[in-house]
Amino acid sequence: MTSYHAVVWLDRKEAHILTFEEGIVEVERIKSRSHHLASGGHAGSHQNMHGRASAQGHHSPEGGHATSDQTFYHKIAQALVGIKEVLVTGPAQAKDEFRAHCEHHDTAVAKAIVAVEPSDHPSDEQLAALARKYFIKYDHMHSQK
Repeated sequence: MTSYHAVVWLDRKEAHILTFEEGIVEVERIKSRSHHLASGGHAGSHQNMHGRASAQGHHSPEGGHATSDQTFYHKIAQALVGIKEVLVTGPAQAKDEFRAHCEHHDTAVAKAIVAVEPSDHPSDEQLAALARKYFIKYDHMHSQK
């Protein structure tokens, strides 16, 4: 199905892609196959505050923050080929890393990204409602130009 609008919610572990066409919403999930970790660490009290190999998975056993998975981002971009307008959302930095990946490697998808917005962890239903509301406003604003 070729769609005009899509919303992508992603973090560094998975992406939820919702495409919209004539009242039908299709959901696709893509999981990262790896969780690359940068070496390095924190010094002093900052290290104690965050710890090494934290339960959230944001640090490697050696310290340092998780880095982006370009293969994962490329799979997401491939799922968006042909979409005219894409809203990218999610917590933390993955959404911005995805946009940067597209600007360098998947330029057609980068041109379709109309906004990158922060969000927590919505259900697919909440994500669809967010996208509908956003695209009604976005399309209305751009039709008046």
